[in-house]
Amino acid sequence: MFVQELCGDWMSHPFWRAQFKLSSDAELRRIADSGIQHVYIDTDRGLDDVEAVAADEVKASVEREIVAALSEPDDKVLRVSVREEMSRARKVHEQAHKVVRSMMGDVRLGKAVSLEDAEPVVEAITGSVLRNSGALLGLIGIKNKDDYTFLHSVSVCTLMIAFGRSLGLAGEDLRQGGIGGLLHDLGKMKVPDEVLNKPGRLTDAEFELIKRHPGDGHAVLLETPGIEAVPLDITRHHHERLDGSGYPDRLAGDAISPMVRMAAIVDVYDAITADRCYHKGMPAAEALRKMWEWSSAHFDQKLLQAFMRCVGIYPVGSLVRLESGRLGVVTEQNEGSLLTPRLRVFFSTKSNGYIKPELLDLGRKLGHGGGDRIVSAEVPEKWGVDPQRFLLAE
Repeated sequence: MFVQELCGDWMSHPFWRAQFKLSSDAELRRIADSGIQHVYIDTDRGLDDVEAVAADEVKASVEREIVAALSEPDDKVLRVSVREEMSRARKVHEQAHKVVRSMMGDVRLGKAVSLEDAEPVVEAITGSVLRNSGALLGLIGIKNKDDYTFLHSVSVCTLMIAFGRSLGLAGEDLRQGGIGGLLHDLGKMKVPDEVLNKPGRLTDAEFELIKRHPGDGHAVLLETPGIEAVPLDITRHHHERLDGSGYPDRLAGDAISPMVRMAAIVDVYDAITADRCYHKGMPAAEALRKMWEWSSAHFDQKLLQAFMRCVGIYPVGSLVRLESGRLGVVTEQNEGSLLTPRLRVFFSTKSNGYIKPELLDLGRKLGHGGGDRIVSAEVPEKWGVDPQRFLLAE
């Protein structure tokens, strides 16, 4: 059979979005040992399985489950609009990037990490999230491949704080979760660049090097004065999975703390929506659908539901195509339904050209600023557009 897709996050197995024809029992064992429970096969390029469920049926079933699970949207209290917060959020994001780059550079040089550098970043991100989480969440999708590791840490910190707040966490609990998100990948600075950024399939030996980064980061933080238990736990265990297939300690079930379960969801979500040297990031809506497919074995499903409510099925900054043929960028979630966000349309796929930007609230009826519906999440490169340009356009 020809494996088209492995149903599991790419950081927990050595294949990393490889497509290949199975050629031996050893390859089958390698897939099973990595915790993969399902795969998609391409029947035009290999043998079929007459008992397998068709991909379209799986997709439709997953989407029905998600809609049913998220029937009660998250109730956010926003202090300011996305537009009001965006300029401050950009400054927070840029400063956080600089601080993380500096801290990780210190780790690469064998120097100690100081919480005095991390804490102001977490405080600034928390302040922005509390004012309006949509602004910073709309920025985390902007990543340069060369700076991925640094920007990923900023994104995980932001998502952990937004996620924690949506679950009712506050004060020191929220702060510690943010610190854990910011520092969780310090150990990657101990991985050789040629392995960390390898564009192709990893060898078993190379994947073993990758799997050392949670333990290496944990060791770095143990030498950090004032570090608390939660950041240590997140750093060491964010690649653990509920079925025990994760690493480095193969923890399972209740042995994985709630904060680590949150970090595992956040870490994977941000990783699979970003462009990397070895894979193209997928739209956020598609990423959430994929994660739901894997959730029964890998993630805490109730927490994944809560995370989806937090970021929205179509997160701020997402590019979507409407039934009318227009493209729009999501500007805000709609409290009435996660399937009908507010957005700004700016491009026609029918004429393949830009149109006058227009605000649209999909929760409203035709003639009242609505009257359209989302048919798909889109990749900006497909249409040659930059949704961020229109996120705050007049």
